[in-house]
Amino acid sequence: GRAADDETPGTSAAPPRLGPRERAVLEFETRRFKNAGRKEQAIRDEFDLSPTRYYQIVNALLDDPAALAHNPTLVARLRRLRELRQQARR
Repeated sequence: GRAADDETPGTSAAPPRLGPRERAVLEFETRRFKNAGRKEQAIRDEFDLSPTRYYQIVNALLDDPAALAHNPTLVARLRRLRELRQQARR
């Protein structure tokens, strides 16, 4: 069933929460890198993920209401960048 079915009547739902990895990914996205190669190496070093898998996680976070609640400015900026890349590919 829906999550709302599991709530006790009269209580407000807790805000959506991000896990530690999701928060770390968003924090990582606030950093600036001199070039893509440095960022890709940092992704491997810090998250033990391929850059492809990392960006899949980032992309999913951009559609996650918890990520938007956690850092609305960053998520909005990353969404705009994603939209520009999608338009460029059309």
